[in-house]
Amino acid sequence: MIEDILKRHQAELTAIRRDLHAHPEMLFEEVRTAGVVAQELERLGFKVATGIAKTGVVGTLTNGSSRRTIGIRADMDALPIQEQTNLPYASKFPGKMHACGHDGHTTMLLGLARYLAETKRFDGTVHLIFQPSEEDEGGALRMIEDGLFKRFPCDAVYALHNLPGEEFGQILVRPGPITAAVDIAGITVRGVGGHGAVPHKAIDPIVAASSLVLALQSILSRNLDPHDPAVITVGSINGGSMATVIPEEVKLLVGVRTCSKPVRDMILGRIRELAASQAKSFGCTAEVDFGSESWSYPAGTNTAPEAALVRDVALGMGQDPAKVDMRGPFMFSEDFAYMQEVVPSCYLGLGAGPGPMLHDPGYNFNDALLVTGPAFWARLVEKALPQV
Repeated sequence: MIEDILKRHQAELTAIRRDLHAHPEMLFEEVRTAGVVAQELERLGFKVATGIAKTGVVGTLTNGSSRRTIGIRADMDALPIQEQTNLPYASKFPGKMHACGHDGHTTMLLGLARYLAETKRFDGTVHLIFQPSEEDEGGALRMIEDGLFKRFPCDAVYALHNLPGEEFGQILVRPGPITAAVDIAGITVRGVGGHGAVPHKAIDPIVAASSLVLALQSILSRNLDPHDPAVITVGSINGGSMATVIPEEVKLLVGVRTCSKPVRDMILGRIRELAASQAKSFGCTAEVDFGSESWSYPAGTNTAPEAALVRDVALGMGQDPAKVDMRGPFMFSEDFAYMQEVVPSCYLGLGAGPGPMLHDPGYNFNDALLVTGPAFWARLVEKALPQV
């Protein structure tokens, strides 16, 4: 059984995962992580390419005579979060931690590499893609621009994310929209500063900005088709420094999540309109800037055949179709969407059981997934590239 083979590697995989957890790296700086990955792949007999988008790694294994190819991607980067787990293998670097489980995603793919190298129960070529900088700055896009799919052609590419709070080992998938686009709007509301005792001689941008925060939520309730999912979050509002002083300007950061281009265009347009009109109604002005505060990622879309293959594997594992089939997309964003724009693909969720949520300073990847995750990937490879 696949799980029995992987359990023989579980202790070593756990040690690798915890070592990666203790040494988090971010933003195309995953030098040590890439070195661990490359060394392990080379030891297993994979053909290894490094330096793709600076720190990306691809391990390739071919077996049999088929020309069919698939890619499986894992992200390697960490987050700028101060860890609060107090684990013996907690981050050694203040202000950095693996709060999203990318250390686990990377190790699961290394577990798959061990299984494939040992069993070779497939016919074709498997490209294991280890990607830098998923959390910011578009590592997937950079890998594509660096020739990823020209150098390593894939008939289809797959990726997953662990999901705390979902039943352990549960696969979640759907065809069509699967992850949301993300856009960040930086809004600056400008008025006229003055003394808090004589507000009539100033133009207060805080009042105007406060009105705008509420008005932005009307986009979802009054401009959006209820069948189209979207989220608008005002995550930051900054203006002034004293209770007795009316400031000259207020700055807001607004996160927008959408799952289709028409909805995305409508919401971004309405944000501009509401910012201008709300500010004007209070005698202020507003400037809206998209894109300078962070990267904007497109929406991810699963192609039907690839989503059906993932579903078939999950059902073959005995999972309930009512739990496998998602009602709607994840509303978080993923730069795997860039890969989905150029190659048939599927992105899926893997339940991690109870525990702190992703991006929580108390989060820790569930090491039991180091058997369950590679076992799922192994079944997918063997079903996608079956031996005759």
